[in-house]
This record gives sequence, C-alpha cells and structure tokens, in this order.
Amino acid sequence: MLKKMSIKKIIISLSAFFTLFLIYLIPANDNKELIPANEELSYVDPTLITSTIYLLDSYAYLGKAEVVINNNGDVVEKCKELINVLISGGAGEDKIPSGFRSVLPSDTKINSLSFENGLVKINFSKELLNISKDLEEKMIEAIVYTLTSIDEVKSIIIYVDGDILSKLPQTGKNLPSTLDRSFGINKEYDITSMKDIEQITIYYVNKYNDDYYYVPVTKYLNDDRDKIKIIISELSSSPISNNNLMSFLNYNTKLLSVDQTEDTMNLEFNSYIFDNYDEKNILEEVIYTISLSISDNYDVKEVVFTVNEEEIYKSVLKTLE
Repeated sequence: MLKKMSIKKIIISLSAFFTLFLIYLIPANDNKELIPANEELSYVDPTLITSTIYLLDSYAYLGKAEVVINNNGDVVEKCKELINVLISGGAGEDKIPSGFRSVLPSDTKINSLSFENGLVKINFSKELLNISKDLEEKMIEAIVYTLTSIDEVKSIIIYVDGDILSKLPQTGKNLPSTLDRSFGINKEYDITSMKDIEQITIYYVNKYNDDYYYVPVTKYLNDDRDKIKIIISELSSSPISNNNLMSFLNYNTKLLSVDQTEDTMNLEFNSYIFDNYDEKNILEEVIYTISLSISDNYDVKEVVFTVNEEEIYKSVLKTLE
C-alpha cells in the first residue's frame, strides 16, 4: 500500500513539473516580440554624439578621427571639449582613438572661448607657445580643421593671453588674423614656377592595425585644370608619392563629365570606378576620398556618382564630416 502511494506521489509530482515546463515554453500572448538569444541589446546615450577631430598619426600626419562629446547643442562647449582632446595630457586625452596623439603642448589652458556669427575666438594660455618647430604649423592646422568640422563654425581667431597670435612661435612665420580651411593641412609643395599655382586639398587613406582612416593633404602645384579634375587625377595616379598614404581609385578610372548645380555635383565616370562591375559596387574608400576632397574644395551639399548616365551612388557631404 505504501509502495503504491509513493508511486502515485511521484507520478503527480512529475505531471506538475511537466505542466510548469510547458507553461514556461509557451509565452503569454501579450504582443511582445521575442529577442533572439544571439542578438545583443544596445543602448545609445542621447546625451552623447561623435564629432570629427584631427589628430597626429604615427607618420606625423593629421588624420581625421572621431571622438565622443556631449550633445548639448552648445557650440562653445563643443569647441572646448574638442580642444581639450587636442591638448597633450588634457582632460579629454582618454577619448583619443588608438594610433593617434594630441598635438597641443601640455598644460595649455583655454582662458576663454566665444562664438558669434560663425566666428570662434579662442584665447589660450602662454603654454601654447611651447611647441616644437616641427609641430607648430600642424598645431594651427589641427585647431582650424577640428573646429571648422562643427557645422556652425566657419573661421577662428587664436589669441594667447589676450593678444592675437600673428606669427608661429618658433619660426616667426606670419599667420592670418582670421583662420579658416584655406590655411591648409599636411601641406605639400610641388611648384616649378610662380604661374598657375593651385591650392587643393585631397583626402587619402591610411591604416592603423585593421582600421582605415582619412588623411587630408593640401597640395600647392602648377596646374590650371578644374579642381575636380585634379582630385580624380591625383587619386588615380600610381604610385602615390607618399608610400604610406593610399588611394583605392583604379588608375584606369576616367572622369568623363562634371555637371555642377547650386548644391549638387554630378560626376560621370567610366566603368573602372567599380570595384565589382557586375554588382555595380564602388568601394567606400573611393566614395569617401572623392567626396571629402570635394567638400573641402567646393561649396556643394551632395555628390552624385554616375556610370553610363545611371546614378550609382549619392553622397551627402554633411554626413561625412
């Protein structure tokens, strides 16, 4: 009798366990979507954004990088955060991506910073002048290119303890009182005469470990062609004079025509611009080097890539900055 009762209890217990197991397997119909086990949840903090900054790479070029800053919409605070990343040992140094380093001298302070009508006025402490001769021009370039990457900022005036910085501290080279991207970056000179001198900024690709990034080079050369023709010609040239800078644009690529409206530049290429002709694929690095170069040299908002009069890709320039 006791043996039969024990068996009955075991059967009852197993039945209850099996019922609970089925309830666990079958979710309640509450219209909630199930998340696959291998799908990770991600959280984007709305108080933070990424912003462009120009930092020194291992080749002493200023490269285009991205850092996280506060998304408070205030131009002055954005400028201060980015400058603090540019200062060696500064408050934002921990934001610097691998392979890059800051360029402003350590202990440099921002005495004041104001913004009005597209113009940033930034007053540094005297420590800014403690810069080496080989980096003094790159320091100015980094400040100018970083701050003008903010949409609202068009130009900068640099002060040191209240006085406009009118000369580079070591060489004494004159500086414009108001600086913008026409100052150039990573400058290279290839001039044989004083005629038809063109200044043009072209973006190349560089690599740190497995990560690609973009490096702008301002070239001064004797060339009377339209800037877009120079850009495509330089990017498709082989080999590149700087062996650590790369372009993925096939050297057989030809720019067949250019049609520029107020906000758009339409570029017609031959089929060699494709990485894969069957899929009509253009490499991201090709799109970015061309589009970023156009952004620095032309006042347009988008670039349209076409082949055989068919639109292949449209690049909105503001999303690239």
